Amino acid sequence: MDHGPTPGTNSWPRLLSLASHEVRNPISVVGGYIRMLLTEKVGPISAPQRKLLEEATKSCGRLAAIADELSQLARFEEGTAPFHRKKFDLNALLTETITALPPLPDREVAVTLENQEGRADVEGDAARLKTALSSVLFAVRRELVTGDGIQVRLGRRTHRALPSLWIAMADPGRLDQLSSAGEDLLATFDEWRGGCGLSLTLARRVIESHGGQVWSPAQDAKAGAVIVLPQAA
Repeated sequence: MDHGPTPGTNSWPRLLSLASHEVRNPISVVGGYIRMLLTEKVGPISAPQRKLLEEATKSCGRLAAIADELSQLARFEEGTAPFHRKKFDLNALLTETITALPPLPDREVAVTLENQEGRADVEGDAARLKTALSSVLFAVRRELVTGDGIQVRLGRRTHRALPSLWIAMADPGRLDQLSSAGEDLLATFDEWRGGCGLSLTLARRVIESHGGQVWSPAQDAKAGAVIVLPQAA
């Protein structure tokens, strides 16, 4: 029995690309009508109506982002996602990523990077890695149940007998254990979380495209994350 396209098959990227196209078109139409209402081109609106329309605009934006993620995922599945590779300092990129993190909608969760001496060079696409790191950090922040914030630690270890850079992110009470954990204490990264769209799926693919890996804590999959990337020569 044919159950249709499955991940990893030649038809899967086409399905993702088609889904992106079919979702994006009606979103554009709905968004256009909402903008017409907000600008009162078809008549005045009340303050409560404006508030409802503004919330609808935010939802349209989120749907448009998911359509874009579907398109990006299709390119990864096809092997056609473009990468602009160069050597850069991962310490500096982490600082930029943390500074630019969007706020959570319901609370503040501070994210701090432990001071590290010296450069930590990697070879890759800095823009794509910044987006991937931001997605993982955003997801970890959402799951935090304490008020201690998130700490990020960058260290140097070997992975598959190669010099590597390890990024651990968790609340302060878990960070020491997570940053020193071996692979036997880590689990497959939990990328299927509500409210994150396909951003974590894309983040994993970006990290793996750089020769790296991403894991979750084995005991509590949503309490933190560990990312490893090859260190540039």
